[in-house]
Amino acid sequence: MINNDVLRSIRYMLDLSDGMVVDLAKLADPEFPLDKDDVPALLKREEEEGFVACTDRILAHVLDGLVLHYRGVDETRPPRPVEKRVTNNVVLKKLRVAFELKDVDMHEIFASSGFPISKPELTALFRQPGHKHFRLCGDQLLRNFLKGLTLRVRGGQ
Repeated sequence: MINNDVLRSIRYMLDLSDGMVVDLAKLADPEFPLDKDDVPALLKREEEEGFVACTDRILAHVLDGLVLHYRGVDETRPPRPVEKRVTNNVVLKKLRVAFELKDVDMHEIFASSGFPISKPELTALFRQPGHKHFRLCGDQLLRNFLKGLTLRVRGGQ
């Protein structure tokens, strides 16, 4: 999925304002150069005028900020470096951590979106890329996860 779609889905799911999106990015790095005026262009669709592509760096900061917002900062550990390349697998991992989702929760989310997956399929998504059972998270899989998570967070609104 393109990063703009992921950002748009997260914003809708959590009913975030433009300022709140910036605040999330700033949680991960207070010096990150993202302004409230930049957000509307990131939320536009590709065919719309004024569209600006959401970089991996922007999405990584927002996702890390989301984790910090929901889970808090662990003062005993140094801050994790921000991802340089944001794949669908990374988005899935960050959302799983932010919302403290267990395997059962993940299966419920996929099932609620009409896209149930097996336990081995799910664990393969969270393996290290070099592992022999690693599986790339496809766009359809991530889209269905975001849809199911939105249903769960928003309560089926």
